[in-house]
Amino acid sequence: MSAPVCLISGVGPGTGSALARRFAEGGYRVALLARNEERLAALEKQLPGAKAYRCDVSDPAQVETVASAVERDLGSPGVVIHNAVGGAFGTFREIDPQILNRNFQVNTMGLLYLARRFAPAMISAGKGAIVASGNTSALRGKAGFAGFAPTKAAQRILAEAMARDLGPQGVHVAYVVIDAVIDLEWTRKRWPERPDDFFIKPKAIADEIWHVTHQDRSAWSFNVEIRPFGEVW
Repeated sequence: MSAPVCLISGVGPGTGSALARRFAEGGYRVALLARNEERLAALEKQLPGAKAYRCDVSDPAQVETVASAVERDLGSPGVVIHNAVGGAFGTFREIDPQILNRNFQVNTMGLLYLARRFAPAMISAGKGAIVASGNTSALRGKAGFAGFAPTKAAQRILAEAMARDLGPQGVHVAYVVIDAVIDLEWTRKRWPERPDDFFIKPKAIADEIWHVTHQDRSAWSFNVEIRPFGEVW
């Protein structure tokens, strides 16, 4: 129980798994949260000290149950990374309002539930880090992203409010904007003509989030933007 603990929501085949591997390599015991139990079980076997928990972070009751289990099994997390995401494409006239609300519950309320549950122990310890993985939809609303961008913008503003509250109490809150297409099997199929350097590597994202969570407290970042070198922005 002496090893530090990192909790990661939304552990999928890309960024979530890369984050789990990076923190495990860094000596953390890792709590793996997602809705896909099969994927979680496979990753749990690969990472010593990791433990999988099925959890829908949009449900506060599930968050509470899993949080108690993590504290019992691994200890209190010193790092919490909210990587779970709900997304949908479409203009404001095309989207299903219920899908927009569902995405808000996952992206924004999920961050709120996790932070409210784990921040008190971090405050008591005088240290800790809470990071949300975001993207450029948190900064601008394109026509076809009406079912997604509003939820990520709200997520970023919530994270900023948290940072201003928790920072002076020793807890680092950061928002990492991923301005790129993540290198995944489905994105490669969608953009088959794109060269390798068009995509951002999950491992590179994980390395940057590791860096952010281990910054010296005299030089904390809040809004961190990462993108491939060739990205036009």
